[in-house]
Amino acid sequence: MDITTSSWFLPFTGLLAGIAMGFAARSQHFCTMSALERYWHAGDSSGVRTWVLAAVVALVLTQALQFAGIIDTHDSFYLSSSLPWTGAIIGGLAFGFGMALVGTCGFGALVRLGGGSLRSLVVLTVLGLSALSAQRGLVALGRVEIVDRLAADLSFAGDQSISSIASAFIGADIRLPVAALIAASMLAWVFYERKYRGRLGLIAAGTAIGSAVAFGWLATTIAARHSFDPVQIESASFVVPVGDSILQLVTFTGVLPDYGVGLVAGVVLGAAFCAWRRRDVRWEACDDARELGRHLVGGFLMGTGGVFAMGCTIGQGISAVSVLAVSAPLAMASILLGARLGLAYLLEGSPLAAFAGIGTRQRSP
Repeated sequence: MDITTSSWFLPFTGLLAGIAMGFAARSQHFCTMSALERYWHAGDSSGVRTWVLAAVVALVLTQALQFAGIIDTHDSFYLSSSLPWTGAIIGGLAFGFGMALVGTCGFGALVRLGGGSLRSLVVLTVLGLSALSAQRGLVALGRVEIVDRLAADLSFAGDQSISSIASAFIGADIRLPVAALIAASMLAWVFYERKYRGRLGLIAAGTAIGSAVAFGWLATTIAARHSFDPVQIESASFVVPVGDSILQLVTFTGVLPDYGVGLVAGVVLGAAFCAWRRRDVRWEACDDARELGRHLVGGFLMGTGGVFAMGCTIGQGISAVSVLAVSAPLAMASILLGARLGLAYLLEGSPLAAFAGIGTRQRSP
């Protein structure tokens, strides 16, 4: 039997991609929130450069596969002709603020869970349940009104990719030059710093994570072409798939998991293997009720905000970038602002301190 027609193909390929991402992230301490903190407060851009490297690797590989006709990402929700700009802004701000309260994003929480963090288990449980509510529960009623109904129509370009929009305005197909220009600019910034060019471990981690994202588009495209059932074209994201994983555990009806659920499980397993191999497994829990409350609020904001913004720091920051979705820079700018406001709240006692200049104190571990 052709494995691509098997019901196990999607969860298995998701599991493989997740293991690679989890191991790479754990081995090099890849975390968007930590990278931002080091960049803002210590002037260390290595973490941010690794994150951008992952995005550009995913972009180059995805666009190469797309132009070669091997994959087709046009049915991805990231490239819908309807741009939910209010969701990208509101959801991005909420996700970034929640990320600051927790100290990591959904992907980072999965990686930490693999190393024994029970705090991350609390965050992921709240994040997943909040995502389900925002996607199909009571919160979804508000989302439809303030996000879906206010979405901008980009049907004139065919989809919401930056290259398609540019082609529509120019009146000629310039998708390849636009993709090449964006990729070259990102690569130039990543390797502009001489010190970073010698960080081979970080470069390998960014390359592995970006490659896994491109692999996701390939795996789901192959499944869609060979399956008799509808298959969602997707790649890495860690908001809704966390909620789907919870549903899979508590309401299993015989339907096998999809790619996202396999990916979530794989990240935990990959991170756990790395932590075990390095003897770095440490059971951690919240120290007091105040810390628990902060993690509960942060998980809720990330789960709700991630659905509103249609992605997280990996979903919008890497997967959406790889298909050049115009929502990516809008959502990521909002997430970064939200994270900055959250850090100001933690360090200075008020989010408004972000506009007055945040102090140089480091967050306590």
